[in-house]
Amino acid sequence: MPQSPHGEPQNQAAHHNAKKPNSFNHMMVELAVCIIAPTLILKKLSGDEQLGPVLALIAALALPLAYSLYQFYREKKFGFVPVLGFISILLTGGIGLLQLPPEYIAIKEATIPLVIGLATLISLKTPFPLVRTFLYNDMVLNVPLIESELEKRNTQAQFERTLTVATLWLAASFFLSSTLNYLLAKWIVVSPAGSAAFNDELGTMNLLSYPVIVLPCMVIMVGTLFYLFKQIKALTGLELEDVVNQ
Repeated sequence: MPQSPHGEPQNQAAHHNAKKPNSFNHMMVELAVCIIAPTLILKKLSGDEQLGPVLALIAALALPLAYSLYQFYREKKFGFVPVLGFISILLTGGIGLLQLPPEYIAIKEATIPLVIGLATLISLKTPFPLVRTFLYNDMVLNVPLIESELEKRNTQAQFERTLTVATLWLAASFFLSSTLNYLLAKWIVVSPAGSAAFNDELGTMNLLSYPVIVLPCMVIMVGTLFYLFKQIKALTGLELEDVVNQ
C-alpha cells in the first residue's frame, strides 16, 4: 500500500489530515450560523424600516434552530446538551414574541447551564456520569486502551476517584457559566421585549457571551482535561500521544 512521508498508508494519512480542516470548518459554520449571523440580524434589521422587531427576532432564531435540527437529523440522536440548547432558543423566541419582562431572559440564560451543572453532579450517582460524555469519551481518548491498562495495574478505583474530581470541576464550570449568564443578561437586556432595542440588546448579549462566559469556562474545562491526562498517565503509564485520538 502507498505510504505517506510519515510512514502511514496514504489513505489513512489523508483521513487524518482531512479531519482537522473538517473540524475547523464545522466550528466556523457553527460560529457563523449561531453567533455572527443572528447577531447581525438582531442589531441591523430590527428597525421598522427593515424587518421589524418581530420578524428580525424570528429570522435570527431560525438560523440556530434550523442548524440544531440539521445536527439532530445528521447524527440521528438527541443528546442532553443539544436538546437544552434547542429549548433555550425556543424560550428566547417565546419571551420575545410574548413580550414578557426582560428579566425572564436573565432567568432563562442562567437556568440552562445551571440544569447541566446539576445534572452533571447527579450523574455521579448513576452508572453514566456525564464526565464520560463531555471529556472521557472515544471522541477525545482511546478509552479501550486506558481501561485495559487500568485493569492490568488494578488502578480502576483510583481512576474512578479521578473522574469524580473531574466531574466536580466540570459542574463548577457550568455553575460559573450560569452566574455569568445571569449577570450579563441582567446588565444588557433591559428594554421591553418586542422592541428594536430589545433585539439589539439580545444581539449584544449574544456577541459578548463568548469572551465573557465561554472563555472563562473553557479555561476550567481545559484545566480539568489536563488533570485527567495527568492522572491517566500516573495510573496507566501511558503517554499523552498514546491515549489521545488523532
